[in-house]
Amino acid sequence: MLLYYLDLAGVAVFAVSGVLAARERKLDLLGVIVVAAITAVGGGTLRDLLLDRHPIFWVTDAWYLIVIIAAAVLTVAYVRLRPPPGIMLLVADTLGLALFALSGAQLAEAAQCPPLIVVLMGTMTGVTGGILRDVITVQVPLILRREIYATAAIVGVAAYLALQAVGMPRAIAFGGGMIIVVVLRLTAIRWSLHLPIFHNP
Repeated sequence: MLLYYLDLAGVAVFAVSGVLAARERKLDLLGVIVVAAITAVGGGTLRDLLLDRHPIFWVTDAWYLIVIIAAAVLTVAYVRLRPPPGIMLLVADTLGLALFALSGAQLAEAAQCPPLIVVLMGTMTGVTGGILRDVITVQVPLILRREIYATAAIVGVAAYLALQAVGMPRAIAFGGGMIIVVVLRLTAIRWSLHLPIFHNP
């Protein structure tokens, strides 16, 4: 049950990031909700398809779409009253990344996937929605920029598995993995950290 509520929280946060990314593209309300929905369920949809989980999670549970629409409409109303600071999109995206990466990892665990696939599925769940959002709003996806993004998800999920391996309860390992994703991502944003760039000497 806790995983379900965390999944709904992740959907809401990613929907907010979708609205914030779309606000300068002059979309109508329906267009903004569509971007929010694709951002919110894109990663989970790909995860379910790859894990052969049918039907797709949001098809059988209307609460996901209700949460997306509510988060989108409330964010639009908030932005009209009080323009958010530029960092708000990055913070919302970071929280969504952390929530979805760890929840995706737990679902891959439940499907009895090996650890490497758990890391891959968690990372894909976390980053795919943001990629789709950025492509639709005609921006270079965060995962392709000189930023620590997917790397944060990989490290967070790996830490979650490692903490469980040394005897930590799953709930504590989940929280630890989330904190690592958030700290790595926000630290990278604050200090402009990035991985080494491959280029010819």
